[in-house]
Amino acid sequence: MTASPRSRIIPVNDVAWQEHSPGIAYKVLWQDAPPRRRVQMTRFAPGARLPLHRHVGDELIFVIEGAVADESGTVSAGNVGYRPDGCVHTVTTGSGATVLAVLTGDIEPATHPGRAPLSRIVTVSDLPWIDARPGVRQKRIWEDKATERRALLARFEPGATLPAHRHVGDEVIFLLEGSNADEAGVVATGNLNYRPNGCVHTVTTQNGATVLAFVWGRTEPV
Repeated sequence: MTASPRSRIIPVNDVAWQEHSPGIAYKVLWQDAPPRRRVQMTRFAPGARLPLHRHVGDELIFVIEGAVADESGTVSAGNVGYRPDGCVHTVTTGSGATVLAVLTGDIEPATHPGRAPLSRIVTVSDLPWIDARPGVRQKRIWEDKATERRALLARFEPGATLPAHRHVGDEVIFLLEGSNADEAGVVATGNLNYRPNGCVHTVTTQNGATVLAFVWGRTEPV
């Protein structure tokens, strides 16, 4: 019998920053090609700007600190921006920002927006908490049912457990607060955990945790 793949813990501080352009640095935390999926952290210095560009594929961003803005408005710390396939926009920041982004596809320079779809801003504090199981609540941030993709915020009370389950599809989580653990080890605040397709694990937390999760597919009990 073949053992299921384990999750992979990604210590974010161990990944080097790379310069994108003056005032903008990034680090690729996880990637899968094809189909050109990646998770990256981007740091904007005050006044930095990404010139007009087009998304070939879509992007979800979570602002960790600071704020970024485009033609649809400002995404402040703790909130989410969704950039659909074909979105054309310019990104600016007044006081600087650190952003976690999940991209499918790529971006290319653009000269005018035309009739491109606008980005969408999700104010996470406006979303209701939904009980998922004892000690675990979720906020459903974004979902694409056609491709079984979704983003959610999960809050674990101290001692909460997700019993053994299998990932049908994969998942990337980012620890905003606290820590959780599975058979691969402990995922601490500010770090990433990748759960590959077929991963079977149990998730526990001793002192509680707040987790941002990006899911492709679903899970099933084992």
